[in-house]
Amino acid sequence: MKKIIVLGLAAGLASLSACNSSPREQTADNIEANSEAVADNLEEAADNAGTDATEDGLENQADAVRATGQNQAEDMRTNDPDTNLSNGL
Repeated sequence: MKKIIVLGLAAGLASLSACNSSPREQTADNIEANSEAVADNLEEAADNAGTDATEDGLENQADAVRATGQNQAEDMRTNDPDTNLSNGL
């Protein structure tokens, strides 16, 4: 019973902490989550690839997508002037 209460409190605190983040931080988190999902899909496709060359290519694409997403999210968080976003956040 104590474990359920502790887990419930942890979930409640996590949801409250998400409410206090800025729209910029939420956007950065979304960018990271989306790029991670795309990279995971590419890695799954690489696992099912027929040849080693295809597998390597897909894994390289996954790495590139992940790196791009992290860079874009970091630009969003730090508000670097080189961020090329059209939404104005």
